[in-house]
Amino acid sequence: MNKKVAVILSGCGVYDGAEIHESVITLLRLDQRGAQVQCFAPNIVQHHVVNHLTGEDMPESRNVLTESARIARGQVTDVRQLRAADFDALIVPGGFGAAKNLSDFAVNGADSSVQPDVLAVAKDFAAAGKPIGLICIAPNMAAKIFGEGVVCTIGNDAETAATLEKMGARHVECAVGDIVEDETHKLVSTPAYMLAESISEAASGINKLVDRILEMTVQPG
Repeated sequence: MNKKVAVILSGCGVYDGAEIHESVITLLRLDQRGAQVQCFAPNIVQHHVVNHLTGEDMPESRNVLTESARIARGQVTDVRQLRAADFDALIVPGGFGAAKNLSDFAVNGADSSVQPDVLAVAKDFAAAGKPIGLICIAPNMAAKIFGEGVVCTIGNDAETAATLEKMGARHVECAVGDIVEDETHKLVSTPAYMLAESISEAASGINKLVDRILEMTVQPG
């Protein structure tokens, strides 16, 4: 039986949504490994819209689910429809959307909260003992999902790592091509574009994360 993996996206574009390279690498690796994949996203207005050519805010509004459909080629479902019982694992790519739309970490730092629908379903995966992969800045949600003491990485940025630790996580420095695994919580994280200077560097760690997540899944039998 093929493993079934849910992927939560946070829009489309590194500065205001899901990081496109990270998302596509994740989806590609899952497909290469024969996994069945379904993308999800919260049906909410995104934090803001950024002109990716100039880096400036744009005076418009976009929907996270609608924008995520760009990456998923239309095959994306409201995260409120996601049930942990239907999947073997959960993966969340990074991009600022993971810290602006899935959470408000980019604005509120250590006092941030996770979008309620995303938090509820992630907690369901954790409670069921099913592995979760958090990529790039997505580990900002780790302590909210798993509680104090959860082990994760965002690479080696001292300020961000200190903020995660203030929230209750235990940060471990990690090279771009490696992963950090919390065996107790079945959480795997990798820095990706927190450190990557090329798409191939990002892929080196993401591929390891996907492979390890699939290894950690346990099929009923």
